[in-house]
Amino acid sequence: MDSDYEKVHVYQNGFDQLEEQDQDYKDRTQMNKELLRTGDLSLTLKYPTDWDTDIYTCTIYSREGNILKKKQVKLKVRGIKVNGVSDSESVQLPFTTTENLPEDVKAEWIDRENRKVHVYKNGSDQLEEQDKVYRGRTEVNKDLLKTGDLSLTLKYPTDWDTKTYTCTVYKEGNILMKKQVELKVQVCQVEVEEGVESVKLPFKTTENLPEDAKVQWKVSGDRMVHVFKNGSDQPEEQDQFYRDRTKINKDLLRTGDLSLTLKQPTERDSGEYRCKVYGKINRYKKVLLKVKITVPKVEVDSGIESVQLPVEIKAHLPKDIKVEWKDGSYRKIHIYQNGSDQFEEQDKVYRDRTEIDEDLLNTGDLSLTLKYPTDWDTNTYTCILLSREGKILLKRKVELKVRVCQVEVKEGVGSVQLSFKTTENLPEDAKVQWKISGERMVHVYENGSDQPEEQDQFYRDRTKMNEDLLRTGDLSLTLKQPTERDSGEYRCVVKTEEIKRYKTVFLTVKGRVQVQDQTGDIRNRSSSIDPTPLMADQSV
Repeated sequence: MDSDYEKVHVYQNGFDQLEEQDQDYKDRTQMNKELLRTGDLSLTLKYPTDWDTDIYTCTIYSREGNILKKKQVKLKVRGIKVNGVSDSESVQLPFTTTENLPEDVKAEWIDRENRKVHVYKNGSDQLEEQDKVYRGRTEVNKDLLKTGDLSLTLKYPTDWDTKTYTCTVYKEGNILMKKQVELKVQVCQVEVEEGVESVKLPFKTTENLPEDAKVQWKVSGDRMVHVFKNGSDQPEEQDQFYRDRTKINKDLLRTGDLSLTLKQPTERDSGEYRCKVYGKINRYKKVLLKVKITVPKVEVDSGIESVQLPVEIKAHLPKDIKVEWKDGSYRKIHIYQNGSDQFEEQDKVYRDRTEIDEDLLNTGDLSLTLKYPTDWDTNTYTCILLSREGKILLKRKVELKVRVCQVEVKEGVGSVQLSFKTTENLPEDAKVQWKISGERMVHVYENGSDQPEEQDQFYRDRTKMNEDLLRTGDLSLTLKQPTERDSGEYRCVVKTEEIKRYKTVFLTVKGRVQVQDQTGDIRNRSSSIDPTPLMADQSV
């Protein structure tokens, strides 16, 4: 017996007494035919479901009705868990029971909200009883009474179908059996890199949707991404951010393909997208979109004429768009607004050194050209695209590394040049200073001429700069008769109220060491050579 005192199986007078069974267990139990000889009174319960989880008691009676022995067995039937995949054509919720079920049974599948998923009675499906979420999406075995296979096929499952489903079998209103199946459908995830032309958010459901169906795609915060109703798109209902950037299949009602194409995805498009279909039927799906940013890394040598920081979106931009380039210290590098460059807003470190495509509105090429880069320009740069209202539409980063200029000479050369070329026609009030580690002044140029009185004594009469340096932008320093003591980090700084320029040059002067040859003469050689003394050959 079970805990409700319903008879599960009865054996008496050498035979099973099946007519005494409760109908929940009919045709589902079996005992050892030789139980009297073997003493094995075990019960076999066929097709157990979670509904059979219970405490069962076996009692042995004498002919007079006295209890000879009693034993209890606790049965726990774990529910079935099914993992489905979003975008798959179907998933099956399994339920197999005894064969040859009575013709008057009713099998009903419901979800955890008690919505009817599928109903079978009187020998056929009762589709009119289905909830509209499941309409047109379910199927059961046509021969289920004979086979006992009550499994449910659920078509085009989505994450919204993640639920516990219960199948109940009735006869004359009484429950014969019940089974639960837990279904988990993974959320669809799409990942792309920023810069691709478009990305597709997939959603395939049943074909031939009703003509009154309304399709809505939304993103986190209920922002409207795309609307389709009355047989056409409704762009006036879209959020401005997605206007002209979305596309959906024109024949979606017939094909059931509700996928959304999003053009020019950026990091700001990352989020949780939800599609809902309303009307005589309901459909739901969630798609998680992640747009990854791969930060371009550009590495160049100091001394080149220019370097490009690439940002390209391949789209036509409105005339009222604003493009703003900034460095890691939030200094303005380049501003484009109202169809032209706004040079007066530049930080003076970058003045006269930047350039962007004049036709960027048509090309979508927002790349920045930085002229005469030096190690001081090593930084992370950000390009920001803003709407007329100041709303950020795009943000891209580029990492630039400019290798420090390194110069190496041997002691004894007549001179060495520490090169620095920048923009031409520098302001007349420009002051140029070359310094070495420890702030020792190497050379000063101010008011149109050198200022030797400001030099460190060690460099007096040993340095020279181009006389026409302001016009040519050639700020290179020539250092005469370099010695090992001149090795170090040299920095050139140019400052005016309008511009700033910086550059570092590492100078290495390899000294000379004296060695004694086999004749006893002293001679010099570079310190870059192995300084082991030369040994005289020994005669034998």
